[in-house]
Amino acid sequence: MPDPKASIQLIVFGQRNREDLPGVLDDVVAAGFPAIECGNLFLTVGEPEARRLLDSRGLRISGVHFGYGEYTNPQKVDSHIAFCKAMGVRHLMCSGVSDRNSPEGYRQSARLFNAVGQRLADEGLLFCYHNHDWEFADLGGVNGMQILDEETDPALVHYNIDVFWVKFAGGDPAEFIRRHAARAGYFHFKDGQRRPDGRPVFLELGRGFVDLRAAMEAAREAGAEWIVAEQDRTELPHRESAAISRAYLRDVLGV
Repeated sequence: MPDPKASIQLIVFGQRNREDLPGVLDDVVAAGFPAIECGNLFLTVGEPEARRLLDSRGLRISGVHFGYGEYTNPQKVDSHIAFCKAMGVRHLMCSGVSDRNSPEGYRQSARLFNAVGQRLADEGLLFCYHNHDWEFADLGGVNGMQILDEETDPALVHYNIDVFWVKFAGGDPAEFIRRHAARAGYFHFKDGQRRPDGRPVFLELGRGFVDLRAAMEAAREAGAEWIVAEQDRTELPHRESAAISRAYLRDVLGV
């Protein structure tokens, strides 16, 4: 089985993504990442410019990430498919559901995810749902993750498992990965802590409370293709933050 590849979600660079994209990509290269995950950013600049920016730095796109609303619009889905096929990207992530506070919101979303998953599968692409912590909240004897497990087709709806949010919700990331191994393959490795007020603080990999070694072992067992360092924000200079997480992936986790 091929070794998983490392990537970084550009969210850690914040507003610089729109103000200084070339500088952001230079930081990615300096940190040692061979790939990036992005959202609409590169669709905005267009495929030729995206290709120039990436190819000139030896970078590729591991996956693209959009909110729920993007997938409710067939024209946008078609546009995303065209971009991904042109750029050699297989994984399309989705964050969010139609209503995260009701079982019916998840059921409605499950129907959409199955349909979009089939549309992407027809093009040789993969639809991946990205979890947060709120999918694990009780909705009256059931939680959103359970509904998605039961009402989406594992062949069409894959999971972009975020190990931090599983832990933050009270779960065991390694156990969760093993339980969903058939849907797994694209992972967000994120680290952090819970503040005294209950809110999350995001940290560079290896500096928080997630057992990333155990999660990595489970991810390898599941045939991980991509391990993506994701940090929603950082207090450090961006390049330094990215370099710390890259070093942890490489030197500790072997990615």
